[in-house]
Amino acid sequence: MPADLLPSPSATHVGEDGQTPVVLGVTCSVTGRQWHWRAGSQASQTDRMGMAIAQQADLPEIVGRMLALRGVPPEQVATYLSPTLRALMPNPSVMVEMETAAGRLATAIRNGETVGLFGDYDVDGACSTALLATFLQEQGCTVLTHIPDRMTEGYGPNTPAIAAMQDNGASLIICLDCGTAAVEVLEHASLRSDVIILDHHQVQGPLPQVVATVNPNRPDCPSRLHGLCAAAVTFMTLVATRRALDEAGWFASRPKPDLMECLDLVALATVCDVMPLSGLNRAFVTQGLTIMARRQRVGLAALLEVAGARNPLSAFTCGFGVGPRINAGGRIADSGLGLRLLLCTNPAEARVLAERLNSVNHSRQGVESGILDRAMELAAAQRAQGHAVLVLSGRDWHPGVVGIVAGRIKEKFNRPVLVGAELDDGSVKGSARSVPGQDLGGAIIAARQAGLLSTGGGHAMAAGFGLPATGLAALQEFLDRHLATAANLPDAVDLTIDAVVNVAAADVALAEDMNRLAPFGTGNDEPLIALPRVRVAYAERIGSERNTLRLTLEGEGRGPRLKALVFRANESPLAPVLEDRDAPPLHLAGWLRAESWNGRTSATFFIRDVAIAQ
Repeated sequence: MPADLLPSPSATHVGEDGQTPVVLGVTCSVTGRQWHWRAGSQASQTDRMGMAIAQQADLPEIVGRMLALRGVPPEQVATYLSPTLRALMPNPSVMVEMETAAGRLATAIRNGETVGLFGDYDVDGACSTALLATFLQEQGCTVLTHIPDRMTEGYGPNTPAIAAMQDNGASLIICLDCGTAAVEVLEHASLRSDVIILDHHQVQGPLPQVVATVNPNRPDCPSRLHGLCAAAVTFMTLVATRRALDEAGWFASRPKPDLMECLDLVALATVCDVMPLSGLNRAFVTQGLTIMARRQRVGLAALLEVAGARNPLSAFTCGFGVGPRINAGGRIADSGLGLRLLLCTNPAEARVLAERLNSVNHSRQGVESGILDRAMELAAAQRAQGHAVLVLSGRDWHPGVVGIVAGRIKEKFNRPVLVGAELDDGSVKGSARSVPGQDLGGAIIAARQAGLLSTGGGHAMAAGFGLPATGLAALQEFLDRHLATAANLPDAVDLTIDAVVNVAAADVALAEDMNRLAPFGTGNDEPLIALPRVRVAYAERIGSERNTLRLTLEGEGRGPRLKALVFRANESPLAPVLEDRDAPPLHLAGWLRAESWNGRTSATFFIRDVAIAQ
């Protein structure tokens, strides 16, 4: 292993627990974090395994080390670095009731039925609905779609919307990214038409009695595909349906659809719904990004252009460029905008829709900013009072952005957070976000069962809730007891460092080596690099709001320089330290990425944290 990538003697201090090795001696950074080695106390063993992987697979040593750190055994390295559906996708029929769902869809196609699609108002719902709508229309079905309005209809299927599709001839209703918990609504709908559910949410009670519920998270499903989003479930349903049609001779006189072309939407939904990027999901995202980069889907191509996304595309492009714009419509405007864009085939119309979503997203950012400052004040006060769970609400807060605000506050205070909007009828409607180790979804369900919530549900890391405003204090008291251990969490999450690299070694070649482990996200963290004893040679604010800090870094021995960036600099505690011309040498933690512009590729360091070098 090159010396630039190994812990030095000064990097092996021990943390507050007396056991965990600390990187570069950083026990309290500018943001109050310790920097730990990902390898922990197993560094020597990891290095040996990494070397063996590198030699066996003919890889750079740093790539071998990163694979070892992520627990990838030598026999899985090839499929990890080059994941394919051929190698990783099981028979769709491993999911309970998949054959029934595919058979009913095949019948609807052969009979030319009218099919109603009810999708959720987030990216996963829009992508799932677009996937199925496109497939059904290409096979000759009439398709009706409905995305509910967050404000007036709320989450999940509702009787008026489904009845409207039935009144317009829908003999089959399919719920996408929703429906698992909508027992009463869907059983009522089943009196007039067949109903299928394609979902992935946790099951909290009896399933609706419908034709089929395909959900890898239902307790009786043996597929072990718990990490799939709804769009991935929908894709696998299309595979099974195409197979059923093929067996019935449907394609004897028709072209067989190339479902690989659908993977751009599967990749987008997988990333934006924060699914684990391991196993089959790695294949979906890797292959899907390749399809997306061709920009053949007119609406998505227009949105990529408006977002300023350049090839090569990445999970970051989906999560921070495309996804928020599609979500924006459902948050504060027309919930169907994202779906209409994904289904659009007219370039001029697609550009108009993309521009509108971009504008709505900008407005969403303004709405969010207006709430965030006050929410941060309330959160700080509750944190000072010792609450384990922060429960915040405001009279003029928009229900469409409270989930984003909750996420920002969770990042700031490292506590489970509920943020609600107080409505005119005296109720509070909101979203909750949690931290690792704290099952907030379970706590929300327990609170609902205790009669403290009128609505509530979700999973460990995110949930939704509703209750009378008069019940907020009792809810917080209940959650403080239920998640009492959260009160003892540190104010900032410690960072997990993969390698220490000198500025001179942080070049394009190293960045490209790191990127071989992409796509990055939940379950496959992007390698976090520490740069030791760095000096800032140049710093400037850029952007229309001067909210991005652009830097030039150099090591103590001078040598090659490195470009660096800090986003949200106006609110970052890192910016004053980095802009201080008299600052001592600094240790920096962040991500090294290769960026191309006008045919030239250079390395950029995206700064996550800063510590004063001792």
